[in-house]
Amino acid sequence: MMRTRPLKVALLGCGVVGSEVARIMTTHADDLAARIGAPVELAGVAVRRPDRVREGIAPELITTDATALVKRGDLDVVVEVIGGIEPARSLISTAFAHGASVVSANKALLAQDGAALHAAAEEHGKDLYYEAAVAGAIPLIRPLRESLAGDKVNRVLGIVNGTTNFILDKMDTTGAGYQEALDEATALGYAEADPTADVEGFDAAAKAAILAGIAFHTRVRLDDVYREGMTEVTAADFASAKEMGCTIKLLAICERAADGNSVTARVHPAMIPLTHPLASVRGAYNAVFVESDAAGQLMFYGPGAGGAPTASAVLGDLVAVCRNRLNGATGPGESAYAALPVSPMGEVVTRYHISLDVADKPGVLAQVATVFAEHGVSIDTVRQQGKDGEASLVVVTHRASDAALVGTVEALRNLDTVRGVASIMRVEGE
Repeated sequence: MMRTRPLKVALLGCGVVGSEVARIMTTHADDLAARIGAPVELAGVAVRRPDRVREGIAPELITTDATALVKRGDLDVVVEVIGGIEPARSLISTAFAHGASVVSANKALLAQDGAALHAAAEEHGKDLYYEAAVAGAIPLIRPLRESLAGDKVNRVLGIVNGTTNFILDKMDTTGAGYQEALDEATALGYAEADPTADVEGFDAAAKAAILAGIAFHTRVRLDDVYREGMTEVTAADFASAKEMGCTIKLLAICERAADGNSVTARVHPAMIPLTHPLASVRGAYNAVFVESDAAGQLMFYGPGAGGAPTASAVLGDLVAVCRNRLNGATGPGESAYAALPVSPMGEVVTRYHISLDVADKPGVLAQVATVFAEHGVSIDTVRQQGKDGEASLVVVTHRASDAALVGTVEALRNLDTVRGVASIMRVEGE
């Protein structure tokens, strides 16, 4: 039997995502009510620019006083899609204190202060849901938090930023340089006017922190995530990748150590074999590959950003939170019981592709091989090409720690026969 009194929802932010949330709440009102067991009512919308025309939203619902809105005391759910740290953090805390559960899409805030927000939600007996914070429309957080709750997740490997994947895909398929591909991404609306958060890996790092925390039942903050952008990736790197049967992706990688006693979280460009499922992810799409003990290998794929896809994830959370509200219950909160240490990047073990500019003369390869051996880094393959006294030397290693590789490269730079290190790329997905 459906309850007639509506559940009241406040919306913080009415940009690309917020306007889609409001539109779907209005156009699908009957379906949402049937799925929840009660109608939902948009009780207020907090914005910065009240004079802008917002189709489908009654003008009397618009306010610039977000604090007063979340303090009303009669709200059931507050949906936060304004982004950033403040005032979002204060508004969410205030919403909990005044009786509302919260649905958020704020990856930066959750990566930085997720533990404190979860604690506030638990203190007030409210829900904090945030499916839309990672990978847009792709159901990912709920499967990790609920569907795989009885399993042991060992690795989460994914493409979680559509802008960077579009750029790298263009470089791969057309031979374009980085700037040319970025310009096209900007023209098509995939890249912001200032693309730093995307191309330098900040966006993906925040998502990696959230994913690692859920997957490993451990608090992982943004500061725990190693981050390396993709602005230095070149057409020559793609040519080398193709020679190895690989392509290049900006990956978020969260791993449990082999002994199970620590975890790592990192974001960086990497070569992956063309046979790996992530290699075929094109354009601005996202995909996340999950490896666990019992379920084995799972892949989640779809649009990772945009108004409608992100709003889909927000509305999914809204339905779940409203159902909980009707039942007088709350959903899963933070699970950080494992409290595993997060290891530094120096302890991460992987393969490497190193391209060196060297003198084209006898004995160079032997000198380089000796340096690798002295630092405990085993060589898998070597390829050398030379002409007119100059040569390129491409070395692919077996698995080695990042610290060992750093020491190796420092020693290589001191060799008279090494003119420079053209590029270093990790090799993942094997």
